[in-house]
Amino acid sequence: MRAFTSFMPRGNLRNIGAVALNLDPPSVGANTTGTFTATVPGVLPGDIVFVNKPTATTGLGIVNAFVSAVNTVTIQLMNNTASAIDAPLERYLILIVRPDHAANAA
Repeated sequence: MRAFTSFMPRGNLRNIGAVALNLDPPSVGANTTGTFTATVPGVLPGDIVFVNKPTATTGLGIVNAFVSAVNTVTIQLMNNTASAIDAPLERYLILIVRPDHAANAA
């Protein structure tokens, strides 16, 4: 088995940054998923994003996050309980990674 570094190019990230945003996700119905968007100035399609919710809300999880348009991140939440969950307004942290090959990298 090859070592990780033998097939992974080095220096393949153009930029990494983080922002903190106050977000108030919509209510997510029982045993379903829901999405909402956040305006994140400067993100581009092709960027990679990681979203951190600052507290635990029982039954609610972030299952996906992606740049859906210039300056827009879409966050998908999952509710695995038998009741709707309305998460509170909180200050989320979003890590943005821009690969060298990002679709619209400037």
